[in-house]
Amino acid sequence: MSSPKPNVDLFDKCDTDSGYFGLFRKENDYYFSRPILDPHPGARMMFEGRACVQWSINNYLGLAENEALRALSVAAAQRYGSGAPMGSRMMTGNTEMHRELESRLADFLEKEASILFNYGYLGVIGTISSLVGRNDTIVFDKLSHASMVDGVMGSRAEFRVFRHNDMNSLESRLKRINQNRKGGVLIVTEGVFGMQGDLADLPNICELKEKYGARLYVDDAHGFGVMGAGGQGTAAYFGVHDRLDIYFGTFAKAFAAIGGVSAADQRVIDWIRYNARTQVFAKSLPMIYVTVLLKTLEIIRKDHQRRERMWANAEKLKTGLRQLGFTVGAVPSPITPVYVPAGDKEIGKKMVRRIRDQGVFITGVMYPVVPRGIILFRMIPTASHTEEDIQRTLQAFKKVRDDMKLELMPSALQKN
Repeated sequence: MSSPKPNVDLFDKCDTDSGYFGLFRKENDYYFSRPILDPHPGARMMFEGRACVQWSINNYLGLAENEALRALSVAAAQRYGSGAPMGSRMMTGNTEMHRELESRLADFLEKEASILFNYGYLGVIGTISSLVGRNDTIVFDKLSHASMVDGVMGSRAEFRVFRHNDMNSLESRLKRINQNRKGGVLIVTEGVFGMQGDLADLPNICELKEKYGARLYVDDAHGFGVMGAGGQGTAAYFGVHDRLDIYFGTFAKAFAAIGGVSAADQRVIDWIRYNARTQVFAKSLPMIYVTVLLKTLEIIRKDHQRRERMWANAEKLKTGLRQLGFTVGAVPSPITPVYVPAGDKEIGKKMVRRIRDQGVFITGVMYPVVPRGIILFRMIPTASHTEEDIQRTLQAFKKVRDDMKLELMPSALQKN
C-alpha cells in the first residue's frame, strides 16, 4: 500500500512573502534590497547611471581606492593566479606567507597567536563553535550580529541572552548559570555594534567575566583598524584589550578585503586551528589576499592620518545633520545613525528614493531593527570623503526635510 501524498510541499513557502525581506523578494526588487552598484568601491560610486556620494559601505580608512594596494593585488594575481594555494591549511594550503600574516596580526593585536579565516562570518562561527560544547554556556548581547547567533546555535551549547549593553541583565544571567554550572561560560558581544554605532561596555563586561569565572569573546568587525589610537580596536579604546580572551576582527571593512582573524593565547589558537570546522574543511585564504593584507596591515599601523581624516569627516557630518534638526545618535564610533520619523514603510522608501535621486546613496532600515515609526539611515564616513561630499549630502537631507515637511524628532537620541 503506497503512502499518502503529503498536503504540504517543502517549497510552498517560496510562493509566499514570508522569510527575510519577503516583500522585496516577491517584488523582485533591485532598488532597496539588491541595488546594482558599480563594483569599484569608493566615496563616489555609480548607481543607476549617476555618480553618487556613497555612505553605505564600510570602507572606513579609504583603502578600497588605494592604488598601491590595487597594483599589489594585480601583481599577486599574475604571480599566483586566483586559485593558489590549493587545498585547506591542514592539508596542502599552508604557506610561510600565511604564517607571517598571522604572526604580524598577533603582534598588532598584542596576543600570543592568531588564526586566519576565509570570511569574517565563517570565522565567527568557527571560533565560537570550536570552543564551546554541550556542557558549556554562552551568554550573548541581544543585538549581536547574525554570525554570532549562528555560531552560538552551531555550538550545541546552552545559551542565555542579555539585554543590550545592560550590565544588570548580564550579571543576572551569570549568577543564575553559576548556581548549577557544569562547564565553561563564554560571554559574546560585538565591540562596535554595526547598525547603531554604539560600543559594548567592555570595562564592565571584563569586570563581570572575571567575577564569575567566564571567558570573553569580542567580535570587533567595525572597530578593527578603526577604534583606538593605533586602530587595535574597541577594547584598546577602553584600555582593556589585555583582558579580552578572544579578539575577532574582519578584513571586510577597514581592511577593504575579505577574511577574518581570531587572536588569543597560543593554546587557544592551536585548539581553534584544529577544531574550527569552517576552516579545517575550507580552502585556504587565497594568496592574493594574504599578499595584500600584509601591506594593508603595515599601512594601518603607520598611516594614522587616515583615521584622523575619517574622524574629522564623521564629526562634520554629524554636526551638520544635527544643525539641520535631524536626530543623530551620540555614539563614540564613526558610524552615523540618523533617526527620522516615518509613519509607514512607504514613507521610508520615499525618503530613501528622494535622497538617492539627488546623488547621495544611503540605506534605510526600519522595524524591527529600530522602533516602529522610525527609519534609521546608517551612514559610514570614511577617510576618502571630501568637504564637497559632506555638503552635497547635507543639502540633500535639507531638501528632503523641506519638501516632505518632515516633523523631526526631539533630540533625546542625541544624548548619551
